[in-house]
Amino acid sequence: MKTVNLLKALGIALCVATASSAYAQSSDAASSGAMTSSTSRTKAVKKADRKLGLDVRKALSKTQGFDVSNVFVRARGGAVTLSGSVPDGAQIPQAEDVVKNVSGVKSVSNKLTVANPKGGG
Repeated sequence: MKTVNLLKALGIALCVATASSAYAQSSDAASSGAMTSSTSRTKAVKKADRKLGLDVRKALSKTQGFDVSNVFVRARGGAVTLSGSVPDGAQIPQAEDVVKNVSGVKSVSNKLTVANPKGGG
């Protein structure tokens, strides 16, 4: 008799687990349908951010005497973050000045550092 009750309890638990899983999937599907319009907007924003980042990188690479090889550019809604390193400390403020003049840039967060010379021992 105990075995029968145990099997009933396991069966009920299995039904509850299955029902809650099915409910979670259907509510996820409903919310993803509502998000479709915002997804296309998100893609447009990401595309604009990517373009701004490329424009900034291009402006830095065209700057005479500026080494862009270890500089990373991230753009988010017009806010540009520079990170990485440059070989000369004078290039840090120079980079910020160049970026501020790129069309679409609203703000600049300059996190550039001076690279350690190789083989410094």
